[in-house]
Amino acid sequence: MARKINETILKAFKGEKTDYTPVWYMRQAGRSQKEYRELKEKYSLFEITHQPELCAYVTRLPVEQYGVDAAILYKDIMSPLPAIGVDVEIQKGIGPVIHNPIKNAQDVEKLGKINPESDVPYVLDTIRLLTEEQLDVPLIGFSGAPFTIASYMVEGGPSKNYHKTKAMMYNDEATWFALMDKLADMVITYVKAQINAGAKAIQIFDSWVGALNAPDYRKYIKPVMTRIFTELKDEGVPLILFGVGARHLVLEWNDLPVDVLGLDWRMSIKEARELGITKTLQGNLDPAILLADWDIIEQRTKAILDEGTEQQNHVFNLGHGVTPEIKPETLKKLTEIIHTYSKK
Repeated sequence: MARKINETILKAFKGEKTDYTPVWYMRQAGRSQKEYRELKEKYSLFEITHQPELCAYVTRLPVEQYGVDAAILYKDIMSPLPAIGVDVEIQKGIGPVIHNPIKNAQDVEKLGKINPESDVPYVLDTIRLLTEEQLDVPLIGFSGAPFTIASYMVEGGPSKNYHKTKAMMYNDEATWFALMDKLADMVITYVKAQINAGAKAIQIFDSWVGALNAPDYRKYIKPVMTRIFTELKDEGVPLILFGVGARHLVLEWNDLPVDVLGLDWRMSIKEARELGITKTLQGNLDPAILLADWDIIEQRTKAILDEGTEQQNHVFNLGHGVTPEIKPETLKKLTEIIHTYSKK
């Protein structure tokens, strides 16, 4: 007997009318959960993602605990990079560290191609396990976007200013565009494999692209994003684009063949609509609000829902990921009020 899936969030992603505002949270699987922290005492992130049963458990946990309308696959945007020749290590307290950073055209030429079935079979096995046997809500797959991935590859790790990345972009356009093309190939192949394995929606995280101004985005990034979303559009699943500090780029995003724009907390739903954004919007409670008293959380949540329900096509989320300090019971309570307050 086929599993019955609650497809409310898929309808909302497509801009269709729903009975209530659906919700999922970026980084809902992980750092704030007691069960996850206990696992991390035994296993690294990569070790968890390499074990489908364990990874499926971590992915499934917030759906069961919070009652959210979608699961987000537990993994990292670095997950596919070793397959193309990137020596990456997730270091505690730092994040991704690249031991062979990209410095020139020769480094870009050395990058290989990903074959998901042989290079990341554990990712696909996790998706199949979740979608065929375990979930009664859709699974969202994801990938990092070329600029955000490149920023780690060029800088050698996290950066506050992206100076090396921008220097390559401005000084050596041929190498930059070659890198964008290589990463676009990886993203497209990797995402298509996730969809074929059972992912029902895809979010592309261009987390750090807000570091660029709009003209530079238009020249150096928009062509590759147009290519990625154009090629993924034929897969028939909702496509979401998200970035941090990127309110100045939303009109550029609105041109892309993407279904949903994820906003951080710096731009309200109302402001986006007034700019002429007609796509489904996702967001956008500041995660820090969830450390405040409940009456403040409730007030801010209802304000976002009021703006979102004016035009129907809204999916609730945070403006960035769940932080370790946020209590699971707060997320459960938040989910309940989103569902009850928005119910028609």
